[in-house]
Amino acid sequence: MAHPHADLLVRFYDAFARRDADTMAACYHPDVHFRDPAFDLRGGRAKAMWRMLCAGGRDLEVVSSGIRAYDETGVAHWRADYTFSQTGRHVRNEVDAAFDFQDGLIRSHRDTFDFWTWSRQALGAPGYLLGWTPWLRHKVSAEATRALDAYIEKHPESVR
Repeated sequence: MAHPHADLLVRFYDAFARRDADTMAACYHPDVHFRDPAFDLRGGRAKAMWRMLCAGGRDLEVVSSGIRAYDETGVAHWRADYTFSQTGRHVRNEVDAAFDFQDGLIRSHRDTFDFWTWSRQALGAPGYLLGWTPWLRHKVSAEATRALDAYIEKHPESVR
């Protein structure tokens, strides 16, 4: 019998695979903190990010594995295959996730992946040459934040 938090993570990633951002958001605590190499978000902004990614990921395929969860923490591995919209390039991103839980929901979610590998796939030569630099990481993060801000402006209900 799986721990209830493992069931929560399965529900989260199954929803992601279906691009069901509302179900993903329902797995998050109202004060969730999400962090990855592109984003550092809290609360409704983290939920809006998933809504934006699911809405824009027309060819997104997500497969999760290695889900383990306990009373306070959990981990998962997931792979995303998609076309990076800014360049039209195919990306396969391998991600390790760590979670903290509160009140039966995800309170903290940290995704880690090899940014240089991602940038080579998503950006081509510029990613290959500069993907290891803090400058490119900051540039990608700033562009992702601008895209999220624009999405929230068009879809203010996305932060619920």
